[in-house]
Amino acid sequence: MTQLTQIWDFFSSVKLAIFTLCALAATSIIGTIIPQGESSAFYVKNFGVQTAHFFQILDIPNMYYSWWFLGLLGLLSTNLIICSIDRFPSAWKIATADNLSIPPERIEKMSNCSKWEFATNKLKHMNITELLKQNGWSISSKKIGSNELFFGQKGRWSRLGVYIVHLSILLIFAGAVIGHFFGFKGSVMIPEMSSTQKVFAYKDAGSLELGFEVRCNSFAIEFYDNGMPKEYKSSLTVLENGMEILTKEIEVNSPLTYKGITFYQSSYQGYQDFLLNITESNSGEFKQFTLPFQKQMTWEEKNLQFGIVNADAIGQRVVRSKVWFKSGENPASIKWINDNDKTTFTSGKKEYTVSVKQMYATGLQAAKDPGVWVVYIGCGIMLLGLYVSFFMSHQRIWLYKNNDSTVPQLWLSGSANKNKIGFTKVFCKLKDCIERAVQR
Repeated sequence: MTQLTQIWDFFSSVKLAIFTLCALAATSIIGTIIPQGESSAFYVKNFGVQTAHFFQILDIPNMYYSWWFLGLLGLLSTNLIICSIDRFPSAWKIATADNLSIPPERIEKMSNCSKWEFATNKLKHMNITELLKQNGWSISSKKIGSNELFFGQKGRWSRLGVYIVHLSILLIFAGAVIGHFFGFKGSVMIPEMSSTQKVFAYKDAGSLELGFEVRCNSFAIEFYDNGMPKEYKSSLTVLENGMEILTKEIEVNSPLTYKGITFYQSSYQGYQDFLLNITESNSGEFKQFTLPFQKQMTWEEKNLQFGIVNADAIGQRVVRSKVWFKSGENPASIKWINDNDKTTFTSGKKEYTVSVKQMYATGLQAAKDPGVWVVYIGCGIMLLGLYVSFFMSHQRIWLYKNNDSTVPQLWLSGSANKNKIGFTKVFCKLKDCIERAVQR
């Protein structure tokens, strides 16, 4: 039985909690300094063969999922649970105690204690309950023979603040575990006008079924004068059973979420294909084509032939395209068109408005974390627990009508479990109110 007690005391000790928190803080710094999730070659190149081998043994490249880091989290969770089980009953007992059963002698010996002597009639007619209520105290009273004891308290549940914090930490851990085992993170590249029902997981690069379809309607990008990307965004549509459910334009920090899966704009890729839009001005008839570079295509219904015969580019970005356009037996026309701009081709009595842009694929990061709301709730509860723990205290006051002495007396005593200086001010304020009532 002694051995079990020693084990219990070890897991409920504050020293263990301090050690575990310091170890987690130190290892988190290591995980921040050393890049995570890189290839073995990266660590060999930057840290040397022996250090890289040591990293692999301790699973440093994937530190936050390593057995020893998860072990530290498990040790902290165990410590919090056992510590709470061990200490909570005494805190609950104090918070719910019958404070009217306290012996009068103990009231008199408290560090915060004041006494007044009264004429018999004056003490009898003093409304102590009303006086204390005016100062924000909830009052209960008890007759002790010919004497009477009054008790008031504030913030008694503040004694449970530390256990609220313990609960919040466990909820955050639970949310992280739920997200790890029942969620995923992946990515996918979707070309414009194409769709997908899968993403590829970061862990093993395996495909994951979404349960619905995501289509990239369009991709737009703006560049600085030096050619660096300034802003890019995608228009996405969610489809189920061929029906459009949701359409949203996403950009960095403005994702799309559907059925618990969030799609973030993360990257893009330019192609050597082009999106060509043709509109017949007279009828308004419109059609879009995906046009490979230097390949001829035909709109058979309108007897049109067209193609991209040349293009000017800065790096991988096309800035203008040379369009070849022919209608029926009429002579072909060639025009340069700036990227994502339009022009008009005239053939006989018909006019066609043509626009052209480089084709892109949008790079999306997909994440599903069913435990995120558990984490959010845990964070909210932690804020509540920290506020209760640091900014509230359990304040108690006793007023005792002592009619057994030669001259009737009134005793005022009080105590607080925290912020003694603040309580002394509260006690002095209450004492001043009683003295003013005495002098009336």
